[in-house]
Amino acid sequence: MRNIHLFLLLSFIFSSCNDKAQSQDTIPVHETFTIDSKILNEKRTINIWTSENYSKTNDSLPVMYMPDGGTAEDFPHIANTMADLIKSKKIPQFILVGIENTVRRRDLSGTTEVEKDKEIAPVIGGASKFRAFIKDELFAEINKRYRTKNTKGIIGESLAGLFIMETFLTQPEMFDYYIAMDPSLWWNNHYLVRTAKEHLTKFPVSNKRLWFAGSSASDISIHTKNLEKILTTENNKKVIFKYSNEPKEEHQTIYRATKEKALIWTLNP
Repeated sequence: MRNIHLFLLLSFIFSSCNDKAQSQDTIPVHETFTIDSKILNEKRTINIWTSENYSKTNDSLPVMYMPDGGTAEDFPHIANTMADLIKSKKIPQFILVGIENTVRRRDLSGTTEVEKDKEIAPVIGGASKFRAFIKDELFAEINKRYRTKNTKGIIGESLAGLFIMETFLTQPEMFDYYIAMDPSLWWNNHYLVRTAKEHLTKFPVSNKRLWFAGSSASDISIHTKNLEKILTTENNKKVIFKYSNEPKEEHQTIYRATKEKALIWTLNP
């Protein structure tokens, strides 16, 4: 547990480094709107990037959602990466929906029984409400504003990765594609890994694709590797997954280092 909380301390330090890297990303042409969420009881800013051909055709496109989706967060570099991959025909056309943070650690963390976990922020455990906001409010708003297919994915790292893995295991019907880099699976005494087998027995009949990765962060990689073993042992034919072990990457580098191969594998079933 000491290592986990040392990692949390370091994450505060490295977040400033990440902010500097993100501020250097070119912000692509995109649209922004706000949505008054009754579920979250607050206004949320949503950033939308559409691929170049969207305005030139009448085609409907699948949608990739992302937490940490502000223009000062991860939205620019993921949008730019998707644009490059689409241009080189390595992934199909997509719409990217970035959800800008308000209280990040509240929205992306589930409940926990571990007292030390509760020290990371004044308010935690809001993942279920944030998930309901996406499912019951944001999906409908995106479908109303844009030409969309039913196919949906979600991408994120760290606490966003935790949120994605929790969604994958507890409400897999929400998305078709799941991408999580260095998910914080240590949360709540690695509850998601401990209960993964139980959740997998309740999976829907439709296929789900999961790509996840673990860096050299020992408090994360031990749990991502254990989850890989469970997914392999359970051999659920409806779950098509790939685990990318990345011991040369650190927690603050893994998102950018693996995003291209993650998108290429996941979006080309």
